[in-house]
Amino acid sequence: MTTTKSHHNVKALVTMKTLLLKKPLDVHSLFITNNASSSSYIWRKLDTYSFHKNNSTYNLFLKSSLPLSKKVISPCIVMATTKSHHNVKALVTMKTFLLKKPLHVHSSFITNNASSSSYIWRKLDTYSFHKNNSTYNLFLKSSLPLSKKVISPCIVMATTKSHHNVKALVSVKKSDDGLLKNLVTGIVGNNHLVLELVSSELDPKTNSEIETIKGKAHETEKNENEVQYEATFELPTNFGNVGAVLVENEHSKEIFLKNIVLDGFPDGPVHLSCKSWIQPKHDTPTKRVFFTNKMYLPSQTPSGLRKLRENELIELRGNGEGERKSSDRIYDYDVYNDLGDPDTNIALKRPVLGGSKQYPYPRRCRTGRKHSNTGDKFFWLSDEEFARETLAGANPNSIQLVKEWPLRSKLESQIYGSPESAITREVVESQIIGYTTVEEAIQEKKLFMLDYHDLYLPYVSKVRELKNTTLYGSRTLFFLTKQGTLKPLVIELTRPIIGDKPQWKQIFTPASDSTNLWLWRLAKTHVLAHDTGYHEIISHWLRTHCVVEPFVIATNRQLSTMHPIYKLLHPHLRYTLEINSLGRQILTSAYGVIEDTFFTKKYSMELSSVAYDKLWQFDLQGLPNDLIHRGMAVEDSNAQHGLKLAIEDYPFANDGLLIWDAIKQWVTDYVNHYYPSPSIIESDQELQAWWTEVRTKGHSDKSEEPWWPNLKTQKDLVDIITTIAWIASAHHSATNFAQYAYGGYFPNRPTIARNNMPTEDPTKEEWEKFVNKPEQTLLECFPSQIQATLVMTILNLLSYHSPDEEYLGQLIEPSWTENPTIKVAFKKFNGRLKEIEGIIDSRNANSDLKNRNGAGIVPYELMKPFSGPGVTGKGVPYSISI
Repeated sequence: MTTTKSHHNVKALVTMKTLLLKKPLDVHSLFITNNASSSSYIWRKLDTYSFHKNNSTYNLFLKSSLPLSKKVISPCIVMATTKSHHNVKALVTMKTFLLKKPLHVHSSFITNNASSSSYIWRKLDTYSFHKNNSTYNLFLKSSLPLSKKVISPCIVMATTKSHHNVKALVSVKKSDDGLLKNLVTGIVGNNHLVLELVSSELDPKTNSEIETIKGKAHETEKNENEVQYEATFELPTNFGNVGAVLVENEHSKEIFLKNIVLDGFPDGPVHLSCKSWIQPKHDTPTKRVFFTNKMYLPSQTPSGLRKLRENELIELRGNGEGERKSSDRIYDYDVYNDLGDPDTNIALKRPVLGGSKQYPYPRRCRTGRKHSNTGDKFFWLSDEEFARETLAGANPNSIQLVKEWPLRSKLESQIYGSPESAITREVVESQIIGYTTVEEAIQEKKLFMLDYHDLYLPYVSKVRELKNTTLYGSRTLFFLTKQGTLKPLVIELTRPIIGDKPQWKQIFTPASDSTNLWLWRLAKTHVLAHDTGYHEIISHWLRTHCVVEPFVIATNRQLSTMHPIYKLLHPHLRYTLEINSLGRQILTSAYGVIEDTFFTKKYSMELSSVAYDKLWQFDLQGLPNDLIHRGMAVEDSNAQHGLKLAIEDYPFANDGLLIWDAIKQWVTDYVNHYYPSPSIIESDQELQAWWTEVRTKGHSDKSEEPWWPNLKTQKDLVDIITTIAWIASAHHSATNFAQYAYGGYFPNRPTIARNNMPTEDPTKEEWEKFVNKPEQTLLECFPSQIQATLVMTILNLLSYHSPDEEYLGQLIEPSWTENPTIKVAFKKFNGRLKEIEGIIDSRNANSDLKNRNGAGIVPYELMKPFSGPGVTGKGVPYSISI
């Protein structure tokens, strides 16, 4: 705008936001006036900014015809001059563009100079802008080339000020009862947090770290969920970008730090997602380091943060010495030497698991503990429900296809007896309607099996030496009917050679006569106890909690919190160390809940070591490979998910593959963004050290196995991360959150069979007791009242979702929002999980799917990603936690 007097040249600079408009909006004219009062317009003075030119001072106002309650989309700048003898009016016409898509307009910010290779700068004459005794020069900034029209330029100011005023906003979480866990006695006096801002750059003159800027954060506000703290800083303009914050807790107790926001930078606020307990300074003098949400591969780390990144990892690894305190942040490896307590009672002696050929085991997180010096309650009777739960119950991970005939044991016959199974051709062929021979049924993939024979048989004599429990090796055969359901055919129970007693084995089949019907029910009770024990000790504890712990340790020891893969893995690994530690104290320790209530008693963890040795392979833990290995699927490029299932209505597999594919796609998008070529993966020192340590330390008893995947390509990394994410999320959910629904009523899934079968070397009195009161024999075989009550209580607790449960793909991690590509990929992941919820609902409503729909049938919802709090039987949390 130019005035009507030739000797006054006045310019107004306007910043407008580019919007996707349905129709042009009326933009009011700009003009200069002597005052800011009018009945027709709303005026808003712009703070105390003034505009100087040729000895005249102009105050700045906003003018709009919109009411104050509405957003002023296109404000106008109005200048009221303090010189009464100059009345100047200029009319400006502006065109509102109808845009096909929004254009990216950069934010205004303060800079020390107007030179950049990324932007086009245009100095606006010699105008200057004054505030608080500081002078700002005005520039235009746009990422558009000069040949194109700059539709929405921004005003950029180059300041001559030497400092920036920055405010730190700190959020601390309250405990569930409304009081801060760390402040039991209340926040009083001078309790505060000390923050130090760390530059991401080195001093260009000395090539050393720039001195940190320290400030104290004081409490400013409390609400229902958190406490807010604030601190202010004066940052020199040559400080560079803030890359990290050091935190000290000067309270008397630990606090849970949620996040830090640094506000006052020209480019906008800087976010740090913390989500961590901070110990009091008097307990832990070392300052906690939190990096900003921006992620870096090791080679891309800003120079000012490299040493801090390296030192943080060194501290997290520890020196392998001393007893760990609960407050320590040291991730080190140890064997399971904390299961027993023979120093208190020799009866509590248990073997050390891990570090030996006899008892190989995954490593746990070291505590430094000293080594010892020494459904429908009537459905449980149903054969159909007994079979259905192998596909859609608490343990859908054991059922396998029968591939060979006859069935034979692989154990040494001289020790355990004849390897031939007692299940004969005649027993099977008499029950497989529509098939003439066993071979034909096997070829058509109609025979399936629960096989606990060779795993349990070596422990039969040991377990039978203990009171109030017994054990057999068992096999259970099933036939796939035309309706797509399984029908149990036969159960085989085996006792090996024990002392001077020969091998004993017997088969039991569904029967119509009373005596054989009760024997069949008793045989099912033994198999259900076998399956429940396998589920809890192996499918659940070993294959999720136990094997994931080394990944937690290695991730924290070898991957910086700035590393993109750390950020990707972290949601799947948090809280696991704590729940595992509690599990070792309460569930798996000597005379813990497992030993008190499960048939394996003191040999429970030892048996899981045998299973780890003989059965566990990392490359078989992903769902597709697991299904293929058990014969439950074959690769088929024309089939959904690339797999053809042996049983079409297999709810765990059907729904699980939806989750697997969604996780894999998300991980693929993420990995390919940060690793566009294999060479970057191979040269990533932190990543390679992480994967090496997982194998050589975390799973060191299996470090030489040939099946460990290489880590050289994007596909290698995607497969590894997807497998870890699957184990921690969906696999754990499938084995954990159905426990109360199926096991809370103990006859449906007894944890122990206390007595032998009535047909195994019975006395006359024992046989007569069974014939006269078979129901009493069954009740005495079940868990005791104390055992049943304890198990019911524990399973209810384990199956419970907390109100603040963190579900797979529900909320985006703060660091992912920093990157537009990752943000879009996560949104796609979240959208797919919501679609999966609907797919699962429609499957449960499909009456053709007999394994998840029907009278008395529990719908299969364990793979529904989201849930409310409580025992819901659905919901897939990110990590292994309760």
